[in-house]
Amino acid sequence: MLKLNYSNLKMECGTDEAGRGCLAGPVTAAAVILPDNFENKILNDSKQLSEKKRDLLQPIIETEAICFGFAHVFQEEIDEINILNASILAMHKSIAGLKQVPNFIIVDGNRFKPYKDIPHETIIKGDGKFLSIAAASVLAKTYRDAYMNTIHEEFPMYNWKQNKGYPTKEHRAAIRKYGITKYHRKSFRLLPEQLRLEV
Repeated sequence: MLKLNYSNLKMECGTDEAGRGCLAGPVTAAAVILPDNFENKILNDSKQLSEKKRDLLQPIIETEAICFGFAHVFQEEIDEINILNASILAMHKSIAGLKQVPNFIIVDGNRFKPYKDIPHETIIKGDGKFLSIAAASVLAKTYRDAYMNTIHEEFPMYNWKQNKGYPTKEHRAAIRKYGITKYHRKSFRLLPEQLRLEV
């Protein structure tokens, strides 16, 4: 059973990211503040949910949340500042997008940098423990998936609609065959045997 609150403060915000391990596209984060009376029996860590359930939950979360924000940090910036910093930056940007200033931030994972002077706590596997982090994980995933579906139209041979930029065999086979696109993260090891990839 997921808990509603960690700090017992009102306006506690949960934040999470999606797409950290992908070879292409942005890392996307969301931040969500839920009301005290929020409950949902389906909501869980987005990785435990089917795409259908995530798509069903997205409008429910957005309607019932006190507020939410999301942000993409794109591949150029990931290559420049590294994926950990890009993930934290995306979380900061999503918190900045909230209409209410949170009193406390709970973060999925074990790495975060303070945001303004708001106290925070990192929680390993927090998306399976707290509703606001689970809600943020669903929004981060659905917004990122929607973006990957859009750029799939431009480069259908990588099948991002299906793999969302993750390092599947099919995605790597397409990189081998067609090379890389402007959406690929050049700082990532795009192929297992990669020593030098022509950019």
